[in-house]
Amino acid sequence: MDDRLLQNNKPNIPAPPGQSKYQYLITSFRDQFSWEKTFTALRHPNYKLWFRGQMLSLFGTWMQRTAEGFLIFELTHSPLYLGYVGFAMGAPAWLFMMYAGVVADRFPKRTVLMITQAFMMVLATILAFLTFTGLIQPWHIITLAFFLGVANSFDAPARQAFVLELVERDDLTNAIALNSTIFNTATAVGPAIAGITYAFFGPAWCFTINAVSFIGVIIALKLMTLKPFIKAEIKTSALADLKEGLKYIYSEKIVLTIISLVGVISIFGISYITLLPAWAVTIMHGNAATNGFLQSARGLGALVSALFIASLGRFAFTGKLLTIGSFLFPILIMIFSFLELLPITLVVLFFIGFSIILIFNLANALIQRLVPDELRGRIMGVYSFTFFGFLPVGALLMGAMAEKFTEPIAVLIGALVTLSFSVLIWYRVPGLRRQQ
Repeated sequence: MDDRLLQNNKPNIPAPPGQSKYQYLITSFRDQFSWEKTFTALRHPNYKLWFRGQMLSLFGTWMQRTAEGFLIFELTHSPLYLGYVGFAMGAPAWLFMMYAGVVADRFPKRTVLMITQAFMMVLATILAFLTFTGLIQPWHIITLAFFLGVANSFDAPARQAFVLELVERDDLTNAIALNSTIFNTATAVGPAIAGITYAFFGPAWCFTINAVSFIGVIIALKLMTLKPFIKAEIKTSALADLKEGLKYIYSEKIVLTIISLVGVISIFGISYITLLPAWAVTIMHGNAATNGFLQSARGLGALVSALFIASLGRFAFTGKLLTIGSFLFPILIMIFSFLELLPITLVVLFFIGFSIILIFNLANALIQRLVPDELRGRIMGVYSFTFFGFLPVGALLMGAMAEKFTEPIAVLIGALVTLSFSVLIWYRVPGLRRQQ
């Protein structure tokens, strides 16, 4: 077994005499926390370029996602169509994403990313044109969402595995946390700007801004100075390579547990996001701006969580934090399902965003630390597939349940399933809590 796996599976370090393990954990938290550590990964020039390019691009991405969801709800007045869009965007993951992990191991990741980003820019331009001209129909949005999902299927594994080419391994957790900071800064601000832009100027301008924003990340990728890509000798088929990655996951209980947790949350937990446009109208009695505020409250909480994780630096209680997040998230979702007042809902969504990042950031970091480099693209392909591939299933399921029952009941059912799985992990896989 890999030495790193042995190291990461070592038992808990006992608390000093006179301290309980919980007091010791709090003390460790306080000692580790430092804002000076928050932006450590930015000392790497390539990562700094990536950080700036992604920040610009993701603002546009979240403006489009927010406007797209509200536009199709405005056209159809059906929460089921929100599920259709989510399903269309995620379905390609089932067809391509695990194979895309093999592509990420075999070809230069920068090249893959430049192609996918350019393709996404073209799709955003088409969506803007159709909306400006008044030709836009629900099937246009669903079709373009499908092709965006195709691009994302190849983009996600390469993007996840690319981080280690931008920073040293010791700064990997910090870089992943900063990636999440970028994403969630955009999640916090982008939807609010999209809601205001939508209300005053229309959805087409949201799509246009997104199309332009891709230029930043493409330029950043072009400017990077990377080590020469050494193409590995291909001795086996892509299918054999994929089987090797799956066999590794199955043989490593902690890796399999983390990926399973992400899968369950993708189907039953985070799919509540699909219903936020309908929630803004039917529960909050609001409009496009209300939808933007709901999305932004969640994003702001996620941003604070990402900054919190980054500020901890190289901490040794990753498994404990991940476990806390796995319980906190579904409990907060259950509370959310009963709320009708906007101010309280925004506060709860803030903490929902905080808890989900504890899960996804730390799950990503743990897996990347545990897996061997030669399997990284394939394992991250499976990880990305678990997230993006199961999201459409959850979106379709959540939309169908909301159509048959109500939005709050659909969200409550999903939260109960997620919480049950977290309890199962607590009892069956205690080793996850010991991961450092």
